Amino acid sequence: MNPVIGLDISRGESQVQAFLDKGKPYRKSIKVLHTNEALDSLLHFLKEAENELGMEPMVILESTGHYHVPIIQFLEKQNYLFIMVNAEELVTPYSQPQNCLNKKA
Repeated sequence: MNPVIGLDISRGESQVQAFLDKGKPYRKSIKVLHTNEALDSLLHFLKEAENELGMEPMVILESTGHYHVPIIQFLEKQNYLFIMVNAEELVTPYSQPQNCLNKKA
């Protein structure tokens, strides 16, 4: 696995965690508010990870309606490549419990 940085996005803030490899976190996770000043700390974290790893890590985040918009705008402005996934589309009908609220009809 290549190094990745995962973002768990919620309203107004994100948890950020880098992984060197599967199950091998890089440093502790950080919380980043969705403000211009706080997003600078995200850039600092990304640059530190990039320097440590010797390559730009892939940034992965979940589509969250509109909560992810400030993060996407920031990553695009900084020219970072990212992957946005939709968790509902990742779940197959075979992996869902029968009483799952996200079950598609």
